[in-house]
Formats: sequence, C-alpha cells, structure tokens
Amino acid sequence: MLARFSRTKSLRCSFCGKPAARVSQLMGGPKSYICNECVGVCNKILEATPCTFTGWGDMSETQLLDALKVSEASVEATRSVLQAQIDELRARRVSWQKIGEALGVSRQAAWERFS
Repeated sequence: MLARFSRTKSLRCSFCGKPAARVSQLMGGPKSYICNECVGVCNKILEATPCTFTGWGDMSETQLLDALKVSEASVEATRSVLQAQIDELRARRVSWQKIGEALGVSRQAAWERFS
C-alpha cells in the first residue's frame, strides 16, 4: 500500500532521485518512493502498451507497424527520466567524464548525447 508523504528534505524519488521538495507528491512503499512525475512516465508507458503480447512472430505486419508507436512512446518516456538524471548531475557540477564513465561511454559521447 502506498502512502503519501509531505515534503521532507531527506526523502527522494527512488527512480529519478529528485528530493521531495522538488516534486508535487512523493509516495512511498517498502524501502522506496516514487514521485508524481515518474508516475506520469509510467502511466504514459502503460497507456501505450498493449495488454496482451504473444510475441513478435505471432503478429501481422500491420500489428507490428502499429506497435512501433508503443515502442517509441516507451523509449521516449525512459529517455526523459534519463535526461532528468543527467540534468540533476550537471546541476550538481558532476563532470561529463564521470557521467560518461557511469554510462560506459566517453565523456564526449555523453556530452553529445545529453547536453
């Protein structure tokens, strides 16, 4: 069961890392918290995801083509969470070198992708 918490300095979203003071709502479960923004990303993914998936081989070309929008929506939602994390790291003056190392790419590749 999720509980709503007031803005408390020490609490952070377990997914994007934003502190409670920077989000409208922060909900908590056992050992984790999720902010309203991450819930919004999850909702976008769920709205775009078909309820029944039997595998790509069982789908017609039309179904596969229609599924491209769903896949793209999932990628975009995930990309926005990743960009928010990068933006927070840069706001904290974390170097592109460290960000690149964490991602397994060069500092320049990280800068080109996220700046």
